Amino acid sequence: MVTDKLGFNIKFAYGIGQAGEGMFGTGLSFFLLFYYSQILGMGPGLAASAIGIAVIVDAFSDVFAGSLSDHWQSNYGRRHPFMFASFLPLSGCFFFLFFPLVTSEWALFIWLAVFTNLARTMMSLYHVPHIALGAEITEDVQDRTALVAYRQFFANVGSLLALLVFFLVFSPFYKIEGAAGRFVPDAYIPWALCIAAAMALTIFWSAWGTRSVIPFLSQISTQPRLSLMGIFRSLFTDFKEVTKNKNFRYLFLGVLVVFIMVGVTGTLDIYMFTYFWELDEQIIVPVLVAYAIGNALGTFISVRLFSSFGKKACLIFGGLSWAFFQTLPVVLRLLDWFPDNGDTLLMPLLVALKVIQGFSTAQANVGYGSMMADVCDEHEYQTGLRQEGAFFAAVAFSAKATSGFGAVIAGWALEFIDWPTGPEIRTAADVDPDTLLNMGIFYGPIVAGLGFISVLFYTQYKLTPERHGTILVELAERRRSK
Repeated sequence: MVTDKLGFNIKFAYGIGQAGEGMFGTGLSFFLLFYYSQILGMGPGLAASAIGIAVIVDAFSDVFAGSLSDHWQSNYGRRHPFMFASFLPLSGCFFFLFFPLVTSEWALFIWLAVFTNLARTMMSLYHVPHIALGAEITEDVQDRTALVAYRQFFANVGSLLALLVFFLVFSPFYKIEGAAGRFVPDAYIPWALCIAAAMALTIFWSAWGTRSVIPFLSQISTQPRLSLMGIFRSLFTDFKEVTKNKNFRYLFLGVLVVFIMVGVTGTLDIYMFTYFWELDEQIIVPVLVAYAIGNALGTFISVRLFSSFGKKACLIFGGLSWAFFQTLPVVLRLLDWFPDNGDTLLMPLLVALKVIQGFSTAQANVGYGSMMADVCDEHEYQTGLRQEGAFFAAVAFSAKATSGFGAVIAGWALEFIDWPTGPEIRTAADVDPDTLLNMGIFYGPIVAGLGFISVLFYTQYKLTPERHGTILVELAERRRSK
């Protein structure tokens, strides 16, 4: 590992790679279900099923990518070969998700299932080695948390970029016959091409910009190269080993619940903004920017908050805050205690609540990544193995569950409440009031209520800062004695 303090260039290069995933995640969670159901006319349940198939494949591809990179041997280290190899196929698959060459509903189902699976698999081959790299660059507690903070910051930048490029550039340009660009199929194609190119650029930048740390990273030199069957055997062995760690299990399950709920609401955001709150492009953008700004501010201050209150406390605070602020405006609207649509107070209130929610949630996002890196240290202390890839395969899977499981649940929820589809459904007047009410109840109280369950898992996490400090000292002594 790098023994000196990490420089800005390394932190920046490492973090900017997450911008690519931020764009990717926004494309799949915010736009994909809406595009296939409201623009192309697929039933939301059918579209959700196609996306759901990819979630199952994702579970295996993440673990496979983690185990494969843990055992990879090359002159370019264990992680970088996959980061370099994945960025072009990933970008191509993302573009074709929004450029289907078929039109019938079942052909669209197959197209969506195939390219969602390919895109997610390519993302696994990049994302798992990338976040595992962050855990093995340094053992310095502040630098490790800073790497996660940079990664989280650029994830928000990428997500925000994907939204702003669509709503500020392509949606106004393709606005026709009074219809916003979000209802025009042609608006999505150049947007997807633009975002695919930006994804490729940021991922390549991250791989190239961090290549100087390769000589300092752990190498697998004591075992022969694995055959394909050996890789699969190693995959299941590695997964079995990491799940023995109790702190890992509780941390993973708690965050998985939150990320799935965030995925549900992220998928339904465009429906809520369009039909429940009736926001046009000029109002949607400030609300979207507000969450990203709050999250970025929270990310920058997270290192100081962790020093004062501890990672676990900040993780619990972030999880509870997300659930509370997700529920609050919807419940107030359902009780007629929130400004009506079109009221001048509506946007400022939504913006303020999103800033607070984003700031609070950042503590959970950064805390989770940093705590998982600490668990990797505990695992090495207990077993003598560095298996960041296997651990961060779980991180990758939980993160991508936002646009996987979330889309499945959201799609079938829309199917259950008989949500109308097609580009002609443009305003709240085109939707039955009871259907709008049911979506609001599901989006707010029901989904956010499940988020509180995650706290029960967090409370069982027992790796204290003091214990982690002792483990680092023991590991350093072991390495010096070799």
